[in-house]
Amino acid sequence: MYKLLILLACLLILLQANTTFAESNRYKQFPQTAEGTGKVFMGREIAHVMGYQGAGWLERESREKEERTDVLIQQLQLKKSMVIADIGAGTGYLSRRLSEKVGANGVIYAVDVQPEMMGKIKALAKKHNNIQPVLSQVDDVKLAENSLDMAIMVDVYHELEYPFETIQSLLKALKPQAQLILVEYRAEDDKVKIKETHKMSEAQIIKELTIHPLKWQTTIHSLPLQHIVIFTKQ
Repeated sequence: MYKLLILLACLLILLQANTTFAESNRYKQFPQTAEGTGKVFMGREIAHVMGYQGAGWLERESREKEERTDVLIQQLQLKKSMVIADIGAGTGYLSRRLSEKVGANGVIYAVDVQPEMMGKIKALAKKHNNIQPVLSQVDDVKLAENSLDMAIMVDVYHELEYPFETIQSLLKALKPQAQLILVEYRAEDDKVKIKETHKMSEAQIIKELTIHPLKWQTTIHSLPLQHIVIFTKQ
């Protein structure tokens, strides 16, 4: 019995060591580029988060025309009463548009990691009763398990400080077969005049997301600057 306990203790120590090793090697640190953090995940340098000081850019008058958010909303095929998380909601630019589509019985969780953005989202929630502000952590979206029909990130994933952990926490919140949708500026297109660390190729997105129990469903190319990459939870 004593030998068995010793063996189990050794196995536990080994398992913990392997887990720690895997986590410590998940991210690499290199000299940072002008717009990057120097932190690299699966060959991609993570971009700096656009701070709350950039709120005006998120609400610029030209955004609808430049990005065709109306086309994005149409492609999502939203239904009444859906529960959706807008991850990295910022000022709530997308949240309020989603809010109109899901109706009074639907819920939009406007999730952001910056406390300064919460003031803007809370003000928005007073006008849209189905919007609920959520202050997340850098590695946890802070949403209830099996609560979401869909989660969407618009120009957000490339800035996640802990992309692996954040997606893991989001997977817990997604219902089985729920959709996770990433909208990112196309790195393959030289005509997209966005700084390199703030763009992602379709191949890189699929590479990073399918290490999780997510299945790539389709990529929609109908937006002027971005691709819509859709996954389903397995």
